[in-house]
Amino acid sequence: MKPGIIIAAAGLGTRFSLAGGTGHKLGAALANGSVFEQTLRNACASGLAVHVVTRPDNLHVQQICSAQRIPFTLITSEGLGESIAAGVAATASWHGWLIHLADMPFVPPAVFIRIADALGQHALVRPRADNQPGHPVGFSSVWRKELCQLTGDDGARELLRGQPLYFIELKDSEFLRDIDLPSQLPSASNNAHATS
Repeated sequence: MKPGIIIAAAGLGTRFSLAGGTGHKLGAALANGSVFEQTLRNACASGLAVHVVTRPDNLHVQQICSAQRIPFTLITSEGLGESIAAGVAATASWHGWLIHLADMPFVPPAVFIRIADALGQHALVRPRADNQPGHPVGFSSVWRKELCQLTGDDGARELLRGQPLYFIELKDSEFLRDIDLPSQLPSASNNAHATS
């Protein structure tokens, strides 16, 4: 009866490429694998079910999911709204969803667990550090219909507007980091190439 994690991995990573990155940002090298591998590893370590939404041409993500027997859905839209809708529709039997972004590899398993636990008492849950909200964003099962109807690139932002959010307060803001640009990769891998 627990919620699961939807990992949105269908973006094109255009900013990363335009800034000089090689290949897709989700394939960029970190100390323990690619950006996507580390994101997926942390999500799976939470013990929650995981479902990935990615593009038909992102073979790197598909190969990793297949190797680890992680179910995935393919969509051609890069809009976050469509990714969420597709992921929730594919996991309609879940009792809630943690919407996570594939380019956020620094969120530890404990954060996923705390958000999932909080969804037992709250309809909307989000982590926060230094007054900065982050991901994943937790939605209880009462939001199923609205999540399945999302479109565009704003994700679930409109659903959150004006709604009472329960925040998980964290001291470490490291989890807020994402990878949009090559310069945001840890210094040890700044010169590493991304895989295709």
